[in-house]
Amino acid sequence: MMTLVDACVWSVALRRQEKHLSREQKQVKQELAELILEGRAQLIGAVRQEVLSGIRTDTQYQQLRAYLKAFPDPRLTGEDYEEAASTSNRCRAKGVTGSATDFLICAVAMRRDWAIFTTDQDFVRYARCVPIQLYTPRIHQDRGGAASSWRRRRVNTETSR
Repeated sequence: MMTLVDACVWSVALRRQEKHLSREQKQVKQELAELILEGRAQLIGAVRQEVLSGIRTDTQYQQLRAYLKAFPDPRLTGEDYEEAASTSNRCRAKGVTGSATDFLICAVAMRRDWAIFTTDQDFVRYARCVPIQLYTPRIHQDRGGAASSWRRRRVNTETSR
């Protein structure tokens, strides 16, 4: 299944130095690398903008920009934006608010039957209101062979609506 990757995941993987990553963040980075190798990682323009925002030097910006060019934006239509507004309205009616970009991510993923890979817990709240699929990372093995501390998360949107 194709997976729409949120800015928080790209940022951990591409903007932070390995030595400053927690164990969980290293696992997020590895998981993204696997999705990329499998050809399943997807990126939309609004997420690209978030990832590229706040870069301190022009050199870093240009390097990251060049790397992200390998991920073509899917063509978004007016229906994607309308679905994002509808998603926002449905969530708000249940007391859940979020950003326009988050709801666009939800809409694009729902309309294309893609999963969403994020570490942003707001998406768990959205999944209680709309039928999004959150990407469930594979459990990685550490050097000793034990399962990692990163727990798999599943959101059953059918029973939580």
